[in-house]
Amino acid sequence: MTELMIAADSVAADNEKHSKAHTSDYAALGEKLARSNIDIDAITAKVAQFFVAIPSWGVGTGGTRFARFPGAGEPRHIFDKLDDCGVIQQLTRATPTVSLHIPWDKTDPKELKAKAEALGLGFDAMNSNTFSDSADQAHSYKYGSLSHVDAATRTQAIEHNIECIELGVALGSKALTVWVGDGSNFPGQSNFTKSFERYLASMAEIYKALPDDWRLFSEHKMYEPAFYSSVVQDWGTNYLIAQTLGPKAQCLVDLGHHAPNTNIEMIVARLIQFGKLGGFHFNDSKYGDDDLDAGSVEPYRLFLVFNELVDAEYRGVTGFHPAHMIDQSHNVTDPIESLISSANEIRRAYTQALLVDRASLEGYQNDNDALMASETLKRAYRTDVEAILAAARLRAGGAIDPVAAYRASGYRGKVASLRPAVKGGSGGIV
Repeated sequence: MTELMIAADSVAADNEKHSKAHTSDYAALGEKLARSNIDIDAITAKVAQFFVAIPSWGVGTGGTRFARFPGAGEPRHIFDKLDDCGVIQQLTRATPTVSLHIPWDKTDPKELKAKAEALGLGFDAMNSNTFSDSADQAHSYKYGSLSHVDAATRTQAIEHNIECIELGVALGSKALTVWVGDGSNFPGQSNFTKSFERYLASMAEIYKALPDDWRLFSEHKMYEPAFYSSVVQDWGTNYLIAQTLGPKAQCLVDLGHHAPNTNIEMIVARLIQFGKLGGFHFNDSKYGDDDLDAGSVEPYRLFLVFNELVDAEYRGVTGFHPAHMIDQSHNVTDPIESLISSANEIRRAYTQALLVDRASLEGYQNDNDALMASETLKRAYRTDVEAILAAARLRAGGAIDPVAAYRASGYRGKVASLRPAVKGGSGGIV
């Protein structure tokens, strides 16, 4: 039996408060959609099967380069993190897997798996860390890792990634995400071609260690921590990596890892077209890699990304099964509330994309009717689908209003009394 972090009667009591309004809203939305020959129950069933992974580091309070302000009841270790992830899944029924970060979450895999299973959780892609130094490592990553000029440092980074694969196999994961901070801060500091050659050679060694049923996701980022040049700086380079390594290698798209105003949805379409879209790190951005809550700044862009995903689903693209994960840093909110909200917003964008009239859209595109093509998308986007999201949660045993249920449970206060307070003052992420 799944261990519930919040008492079932607490969730039920909160659901009772919202039940009447929810029933009315769902019926009204169903009637509206029926006029367009859309079956609301069929849409709800599809939404209930759409899931997004929680990053283990996301349940802790993040920080900037300048400061970090810890929150109450912060997780002390991976087992506390799993408890918090269990709360998110219990209330949203949208986040059944957790993405681990090694070495931050490194511990006995048997204990990890047993704890996760008790909470009704599984494990998504593993994430390696060669962008910062661990206390016990022999060689520093200050000047790079997989592309480092020193062979011993590259070997260390390769072995770390292989260790992540081995741990992931024990946990039931099926993918490894590799992001490196390798690059340069000054012109002339590194040779662009040689550093990329070293990176590709290192990644090839990691690729060799992949089990047959695993995928390798490479992740691009235009800047930070290397501000002059990054070894994997854009989606084109990322695509070259995936093409060079082989069929198990694909590209991961983080919504914050692009220049402002970049047409991310078109990048998604290109990667789908050539079979190299591995998955997503969902967040939002105002200026750069801000790691803001998904849908908090550019909800229409999030919808447009999902429009491409649903289009591929609608067309029956072969081998199309992108991985979905949240990747955010929560500096001023309760991380659990932000992750609940983000999971909801990601599902909202998916639901709205399911409502797009694909036949009409294709007709307008073929007729070069730009206005009506745009209006077709906006009509779906403007639809208030909250009742569908609530129904998907409720039917799976979750909460009609998950943030309200979470606050009513008093969970944050309970864990704050058990977990020692953390002092602030440091910078950086969790």
